[in-house]
Amino acid sequence: MSAPMLLPMATDIGNPTVNILIFGLFVVATLAIVIRASRNNRTAADYYAGGRSFTGPQNGVAIAGDYLSAASFLGIAGAIAINGYDGFLYSIGFLVAWLVALLLVAELLRNTGRFTMADVLSFRLQERPVRMAAAFSTMVVCFFYLLAQMAGAGGLVALLLGITNRAGQGLVIAVVGLIMITYVLVGGMKGTTWVQIVKAVLLVIGAGIMTIWVLAKFSFNLSSLLGAAVAQNPTAGEKLLNPGLQYGATGISKLDFISLGLALVLGTAGLPHVLMRFYTVPTSKEARRSVTWAIWIIGIFYLFTLVLGYGAGALVGPDAIKAAPGKANSAAPLLAYHLGGELLLGVISAIAFATILAVVAGLTITASASFAHDVYASVIKKGQINPDGEVRVARITVLVIGVVAIVGGIFANGQNIAFLVALAFAVAASANLPTILYSLFWRRFNTRGALWSIYGGLGSAILLIAFSPVVSGKVDAKTGASLSMITDPSIDFHWFPLDNPGIVSIPLAFFLGWLGTVTSKEPVNVDKFAEMEVRSLTGAGAEKAVEH
Repeated sequence: MSAPMLLPMATDIGNPTVNILIFGLFVVATLAIVIRASRNNRTAADYYAGGRSFTGPQNGVAIAGDYLSAASFLGIAGAIAINGYDGFLYSIGFLVAWLVALLLVAELLRNTGRFTMADVLSFRLQERPVRMAAAFSTMVVCFFYLLAQMAGAGGLVALLLGITNRAGQGLVIAVVGLIMITYVLVGGMKGTTWVQIVKAVLLVIGAGIMTIWVLAKFSFNLSSLLGAAVAQNPTAGEKLLNPGLQYGATGISKLDFISLGLALVLGTAGLPHVLMRFYTVPTSKEARRSVTWAIWIIGIFYLFTLVLGYGAGALVGPDAIKAAPGKANSAAPLLAYHLGGELLLGVISAIAFATILAVVAGLTITASASFAHDVYASVIKKGQINPDGEVRVARITVLVIGVVAIVGGIFANGQNIAFLVALAFAVAASANLPTILYSLFWRRFNTRGALWSIYGGLGSAILLIAFSPVVSGKVDAKTGASLSMITDPSIDFHWFPLDNPGIVSIPLAFFLGWLGTVTSKEPVNVDKFAEMEVRSLTGAGAEKAVEH
């Protein structure tokens, strides 16, 4: 469908003036929160970890705010509306992943590190090469995640303002990037955390209201809702309620589903911006409470997405969703418009917009902290730098990351953001998780194993993504249009058949970590491992490390 044919549909959805007004109020309110919170930013710990002043419940809500991104609200709802059960698999994977984070990572990381993942990895290994590798991995994972959020912003505002050309959507993405840069420069982690708390509460309330509204239209009968969704999608029919609509057609697609599941379940425990949140609480007990609160909030929200996704399929219809400027990402806003008109659309979309801003800010501060703390302060300056200088470098890094995120978001505009986030999870699970687990639990693990695991997992994941159907060669069988990031269907250089690389890159990273370790003659520092083990499991000495 051409842009001129989409324009009437886009401009008929809501009132652009009302939408811009509500957006503006949200931005002003959140900026006020950031400015107020920034008054107490005096040290590096304040900027990176919010002064470690947040309670477990507060941090749990903030973690949920960090985690419930545009992919959760916009991407998953759209995936369920179009692909039914297979779309809901994203929700299941995202939620189950928290069990890995709770049982294996949260408390142990909090007890061992200071600000970043590299603090843990370099505890008993050679600091310089390991910090460089961990910082590089952190910035790459944050970049992939940023792509999803910026693409979501472009699609959402394009729908609300009736912008169908890529230049206009690119301008929207640039504005989002500038606001995000302001959040992080002014507020640091403390301001970002409070924005995430506010945004998480609003998101859950907004999704809850829409869920009840949808169920009320079907007399609170879930079977009636599912039946209506099937009736609105005669092409898929009953397949909408069963596994396999998206991932069950061929052996390759089934393998792709396994790869996706591995990435979702193992990726959370390796996401740098989630790991960094554990350092904002004062004790390991509060770190555990954080994850418990986050699991409850995230679990409830993902139940809402089931109703919202099928509700959008039943009340809006898959054809209208696919024809909207944001495509599948427009399902939730279109449902809001169907339920409550332009006012509800404006409010729900503003919440989604605030969701994108908060998550992007969290990613940006994580990437900037990793560069300033791990690369500049620890490697380049070899620890000979005062905290003010380190924070200054972090702020400069924010500007650079903002520009990169804007350019990348323009390139990724139009992709399903739940899927883009799944790619970020695959990279995190491949590059970060094996090294974290080996460092915490394997006494013999050494520097070569860490470097091979990080660079091998990261490199293989990126290489396979670059030569996968995600980038080139994926074509709609009916229309012949490209479904890849490269929009010209005649350009096809993919040779890896799967959309998600996790099934290859994750085991490979574990293997390379083992192989690098057993082939290295680096002596095992038994005393250092024993200290790390005691500290990670009991918390003894953790507070001393934090104050160092």
